[in-house]
Amino acid sequence: MFLCRSLFAGDIHCFLAATRTFRSLCLLAGVLLLCGMLSAQSNDDVHIMPRPESRNSGSGATGSPASSRLKIDVEMVLVPVTVTDTRNHPVIDLAQNNFRLFEGETEKKIQYFSIEDAPLSVGILIDLSSSMANKIGAVRESAGEFFKNANPEDDYFVITFADKPKLLADTTQSFEKIQASLAAAQPKGNTALADAIYMGLAKLRNSKYSRKALLVISDGGDNNSRHGLRQIKKIARESDVEIYAIDVCDAPTLLLTAKLEERFGRQWLTEVTESTGGRTIALDNPAGIPEAAARASLELRNQYILGYRPARATENHKWRKIKVRVTRSENYLPLQVYYRTGYVPRTD
Repeated sequence: MFLCRSLFAGDIHCFLAATRTFRSLCLLAGVLLLCGMLSAQSNDDVHIMPRPESRNSGSGATGSPASSRLKIDVEMVLVPVTVTDTRNHPVIDLAQNNFRLFEGETEKKIQYFSIEDAPLSVGILIDLSSSMANKIGAVRESAGEFFKNANPEDDYFVITFADKPKLLADTTQSFEKIQASLAAAQPKGNTALADAIYMGLAKLRNSKYSRKALLVISDGGDNNSRHGLRQIKKIARESDVEIYAIDVCDAPTLLLTAKLEERFGRQWLTEVTESTGGRTIALDNPAGIPEAAARASLELRNQYILGYRPARATENHKWRKIKVRVTRSENYLPLQVYYRTGYVPRTD
């Protein structure tokens, strides 16, 4: 009996020793495996880290996959320019040497020049205040005229505004859907013009295309917005959205009892549109709204794009003025030139 117990105890000791040895081997194997994984990860890091000497190359064109991850510091400022004749027809026969471009007082070399009709995202802002009741038929017709010159790939949304702005038709490529929504809209209330522009600019921040525009159709100044006119002017000029406006007023003068915003509504709207590279088409007869809409659409389709490299920004978020001059033979009639009057350098 004693002998059996001793043999049994010995077997247990042997088994425990073997178990400890096996655990040690497993632990060693795990350590070696972990080291191998870390080594492999270290090798991967070498491939995705950019080489320091590539950061300031300035060319931006290398064949290695790693270099494609670099952020190139060289910027190109693109300035859309619209040129019209004395009859407000787009002029599209100019060459690069007809243009001179300035940032501040310094003339810049035009390093990019094109005439293109790239797709764009457009927001149409329609005044549905009470004073638009006798103009709504012309407004509905103007939407169809605006769409006639559209690029098939464009997308649109429509915002109507009276006491407050309202999204009437969300981003869509269906002109029929937009026109159907307009057919059911009825004018009523005050004019929240600044709020409508704010809503349109905010919606275009997430637009499908990099080319963006707003078309505003209204007959008077703002008298019901929460946002201030000065605030909207600042936001508009610092955006990358061109704003066109059709301002139609069928009364020769505004009443003395009208608010200050209403009296100077056309002037304020013109300052906003021209600062973005667009313009305000002023009308005294509602019958001209469809033709004005077609004209605005045509101008958006016939723009010159001028590109130049700016000086490196020494002060962030400081407004930089832009001037564009067009010169050609004296045998031609004078030209009207519309372009963005400045920009704020981006730091991202």
